[in-house]
Amino acid sequence: MKKIFAMLLMVSMVAGLCACGGSGDNSSSGSGDKEASDQIAAESSSPEEGASSDAKATGEEERTTFTVGFDAEFPPYGYMDDNGEYVGYDLSLAQEVCDRNGWELIKQPIDWDSKDNELNSGAIDCIWNGFTINGREDDYTWSDPYIDNTQVFVVSSDSGISSWDDLAGKSVLVQADSSALAALNDMPDLTATFGSLTEVADYNSAFLDMESGASDCVAMDIAVAKYQISSRGEDKYVILDDYISSEQYGIGFKLGNESLRDAVQNTLMEMKEDGTLDEITQEWGLSDMLCFGQD
Repeated sequence: MKKIFAMLLMVSMVAGLCACGGSGDNSSSGSGDKEASDQIAAESSSPEEGASSDAKATGEEERTTFTVGFDAEFPPYGYMDDNGEYVGYDLSLAQEVCDRNGWELIKQPIDWDSKDNELNSGAIDCIWNGFTINGREDDYTWSDPYIDNTQVFVVSSDSGISSWDDLAGKSVLVQADSSALAALNDMPDLTATFGSLTEVADYNSAFLDMESGASDCVAMDIAVAKYQISSRGEDKYVILDDYISSEQYGIGFKLGNESLRDAVQNTLMEMKEDGTLDEITQEWGLSDMLCFGQD
């Protein structure tokens, strides 16, 4: 009887030891699976996180659109053609930049005197529309200048006005918040002789006023003046010989946005090197004003 009891006790102990060993093995196996799973998850997530960091470092890898703010009444840089399409020299350059970067160009016409609000709110990515650098150097992050420009006076051919002296007592128009207005504000001795200096929303309105006899002269960018004259009749208007001021155009980005500025400027340099920039500039009749990439 004692022998039987001893044998039963031994069997019970062996079974218990096996059960404990099995439980330990399962626990060890589960812990190892979890660690391996965690390691795989960490390794699989690391490249993605690294790519995200690289994108943030450069700032433009994930961009899909590029929104250009422009004055739709400012030919040849930006305007609406007879087919209702927004076209212009600056928009042609912007389209080529977008094509090379895989971006969709969004052409956003803006009120010129609201351009800063549009840019700072993020509604547009840049101001690219015959935008003068001079006097605004610290207000935007600028591209290198690409066009040399001058401000001039335009009068009717039969106005009898041939010099600045003849502007005494005359009605002069200028676009609001324009470089021409800024230049005239720096010439108080001249503007004091005018009969009036009136700001208008756009140059199309200014020429309509001249045609009706409501004003005598318009102060404006020379390229815009040449376009307006050629489209309205070469014999109707003349540009006075003495120019108001000289300046340079650039692309204005929100202050501090160097990454987008660099992406656009590097693409323009590629276009300059392969001849595309000169080709587009020639198509728009502005070759004698191009200064980008020149020493």
